[in-house]
Amino acid sequence: MDRVINDFDRAKGRMASDFRSMISDSEDLLQAAATLSGESFTAARAKFEEKLKRAKVALADASRPVIDKTRKAAAATDDYVRGNPWSAVGVAVASGALIGFLIAKR
Repeated sequence: MDRVINDFDRAKGRMASDFRSMISDSEDLLQAAATLSGESFTAARAKFEEKLKRAKVALADASRPVIDKTRKAAAATDDYVRGNPWSAVGVAVASGALIGFLIAKR
């Protein structure tokens, strides 16, 4: 679990850096739209598109370990509930009673 969190934190840092860079490039693109010739504008637009593609890839890479871990947890929960249905019902009833008690107390 710690490895997944560390991987996610690293990916989050890369994404933040990519987004800062993308914002800077978008500002350059807006300035280019107002002042540069068609060739310079095309170059700025290509640079911006490349940054956007990298940000999308970074987001996909960051979310992959979290999604995999969530799927494993869901599968383990499903296996437990199928193997111990009455225990799961008991936990659900106890949780519902506790929540109902707390809501009624307000």
